[in-house]
Amino acid sequence: MRCPYCRHADSRVVDSREADDGQLIRRRRSCPECGKRFTTVEEAVLAVVKRSGVTEPFSRTKIIGGVRKACQGRPVDEDSIALLAQKVEETVRAKGAAEIPSHEVGLAILGPLQGLDEVAYLRFASVYRSFDSLADFEQEIETLRAAARAREGAVGAGAAEPAGRTN
Repeated sequence: MRCPYCRHADSRVVDSREADDGQLIRRRRSCPECGKRFTTVEEAVLAVVKRSGVTEPFSRTKIIGGVRKACQGRPVDEDSIALLAQKVEETVRAKGAAEIPSHEVGLAILGPLQGLDEVAYLRFASVYRSFDSLADFEQEIETLRAAARAREGAVGAGAAEPAGRTN
């Protein structure tokens, strides 16, 4: 790392600490030439590859904006949207890749959004999956209904008495 004071080409790391819940690393450095100290901040950059092939840095703000549009007029608070965006970022970063296709970011949004608000999920899915007809909406609604029935069945089955048991 080049010294910002004397432009010497090398420096020595004196101390390293994590910041922002491990997303950043702050390093305290010392220049062997002039003796001055300075701090650097390192951040792992996650890039999103769009359909057009263009690469841009991952943006939690863009996730929040898209989800906020889908949730417009719905009883969803800003904290829930921010938490969803954090979950999406954690999911995407957990893949361990430096670049991720935008399609995978969209998939990472759909799961938590369905749990947050089904109408917002349907709105987001209709744009994300480019619904062309009412049949596309009907198919997705049927998928949501089937998932709801499965959840209700699982809850009902969990409350039932084990077979063969008598009191």
